[in-house]
Amino acid sequence: MALEFWSVTCVVLVPGVLLASWIDYAQRRVPNWLNLSLILAGFAVQGWFFGWSGMSAGLIGMLTGFGLLIIPWMMHGMGAGDVKLLSAIGVWLGSWLTLCSFMLGAVIGAVAAMVMIMSTGRLRMACVNMGIIMNKCSRPETMFSEFGSAKSFGATSQLLPYGVPLTAGTLIVLMGKMLGWWGT
Repeated sequence: MALEFWSVTCVVLVPGVLLASWIDYAQRRVPNWLNLSLILAGFAVQGWFFGWSGMSAGLIGMLTGFGLLIIPWMMHGMGAGDVKLLSAIGVWLGSWLTLCSFMLGAVIGAVAAMVMIMSTGRLRMACVNMGIIMNKCSRPETMFSEFGSAKSFGATSQLLPYGVPLTAGTLIVLMGKMLGWWGT
């Protein structure tokens, strides 16, 4: 039954995250209708294959995805669509694989950000912006303020649509799951 679940997961989640990634790249947002559709479909499939235990695993995975990105969102470092996207991914993958997907996405995002910075010649501004972010995080009164937010950098930075690295991390985890890297 687990193999069938992962096959259905690939059939639904892969196009879903690819669409989310494309929209995020093109519009710098992940629409609520897409995130909600992935969440509801994930719970339905979890329930179909595994009953209440699957729905419970989906809920814990959703909360894991939410928990990983809610603080960066509260600090104005990313959009709410990214938080909801990782939550939707969590319903399908469960807690552990959501964490793995997030970590892979974070590494891919860091590499992509470095490539973007170097290819646009904005290393000096990136260092200045990093100093502002460090200052923001060092003071309780600014930690959750607009000061040093992603949007506040404006023309000095090029925003990374975080749905793209989240998608890449998720696709790697799914590929690994289908190839048996993560167990059965």
